[in-house]
Amino acid sequence: MIDVSPQYLQIGPFSIRDTVVATWIMMVIIVVAVIVIRRQSPMLLEWLVEFLDSTISGWIDTPIEMYVPFLGTMIVFLAVANNFGILPWVVTPTRDINTPAAMAIIVFFAVHYFGVRAQGRLGYLKHLSSPIFMLPLEVIGQLSRTLSLTLRLFGNMVSTELVVAVIYALVPLIAPLPVIVLGLITGVLQSYIFVVLATSYISAAVRNGKPAQTRQAGETAGRGNQVRIAAE
Repeated sequence: MIDVSPQYLQIGPFSIRDTVVATWIMMVIIVVAVIVIRRQSPMLLEWLVEFLDSTISGWIDTPIEMYVPFLGTMIVFLAVANNFGILPWVVTPTRDINTPAAMAIIVFFAVHYFGVRAQGRLGYLKHLSSPIFMLPLEVIGQLSRTLSLTLRLFGNMVSTELVVAVIYALVPLIAPLPVIVLGLITGVLQSYIFVVLATSYISAAVRNGKPAQTRQAGETAGRGNQVRIAAE
């Protein structure tokens, strides 16, 4: 019987899921890799930032500097997590539904954080409840898309591992290799889709507002123009 469900590891008196341990190991590897790449080949990090800039700017028409760290961290984490199981003795963290759920919940709160930051508390609440009878539907939509993000990522990763496991059980030598490569591509693609969806949700939240710093800069520039005109 093929089993891709999370297993529990006994560490002292604690029972910890193997996906949690894999996530800890993966985060250490990511941090070390970023430090090494930053010193040895910073162009790779610049390429990643430029890629994120071009992706985000296609969705958000306000200054995007505040969104790049969040979305960049998410796409790196997911791209590695989705393919981490290819290494021996570790598992794919995203095959445990708790990991996709945690990522989707983070997106849920990040959307509201950026929305409030762009429009202010009252402005964002007005944006959500305009017209007022749409507020219940808006709440349902917010919850349903969080569930959709969770199930989409979880379903794709589990189905990929099941396909690889079935083919490996039937033809254990050469046949699984193309499927493993396809699984790697699928993992990267799913991380990209997840981040694009998160970007679109953030774009909808900040669409009617500008970041507070941008508003303050605009107000300062406006006062400077008024002073200049008055002096002339």
